[in-house]
Amino acid sequence: MSLLKNKKVIISAGASGIGWATAKVCLEKGAIVFICDIDKKYLSKAKKHKQNNKKLFVYECDASNEKEVKDLFLKINKKTKKIDCLINNVGIAGPTGTIEKLSSNDWERTLKVNVISHFHFTKLSIPMLKKNASKWAIVGITKTLAMELGKFKIRVNAICPGTIKGDRMVRVIRDKSKFLKISKKKIEKEFISMASMNCWIYEEDIGKTCSFLMSDDAARLSGQIIAVDGNAIRLD
Repeated sequence: MSLLKNKKVIISAGASGIGWATAKVCLEKGAIVFICDIDKKYLSKAKKHKQNNKKLFVYECDASNEKEVKDLFLKINKKTKKIDCLINNVGIAGPTGTIEKLSSNDWERTLKVNVISHFHFTKLSIPMLKKNASKWAIVGITKTLAMELGKFKIRVNAICPGTIKGDRMVRVIRDKSKFLKISKKKIEKEFISMASMNCWIYEEDIGKTCSFLMSDDAARLSGQIIAVDGNAIRLD
């Protein structure tokens, strides 16, 4: 229960899926968690958590919008001047189809959410991480940041999830089935078979790995790309 006692954590897209599963694991282990999301329905559900406004703080924010991210950090700064961990969780599946058929707007939106948002969150988190005595960050641009921030004792690792069983994969499978004109069951089987363990990965699996990386047990782990994917290697 006290593994992450009073550690302060920011999680982008934290009101649903992997983000929410990770937030709950962190709360259970004693952390103070700041989450943001763009989905009002999930934000409303998150606010019903017993720790809301105690150890859980919930904000609406479009992670791809720099102004909204800056406003988010101004709000978080009113609660705390330093944090222990940033979890850049936000991401979307993006459009399905060949390049010639993709919408430019959909493509740009995917880049803004999956790449540029990480830059916004990381840039604004670094000063807050530097103010702490011992700090952790889990971000996308792992290798470079690990080298840049190591002298400040900030650790940087990236988690690469496998095929997560959740709403996003339901949509991906549906869209791929429609595009390829193949049954959803066959596509689902294909995704699962990508792992040698022949399994789904669950949102809680990612949350538990984040919890480990934030703990003292991982004090010398930095600059690593950690795959939580059931060993996504194929022999065929």
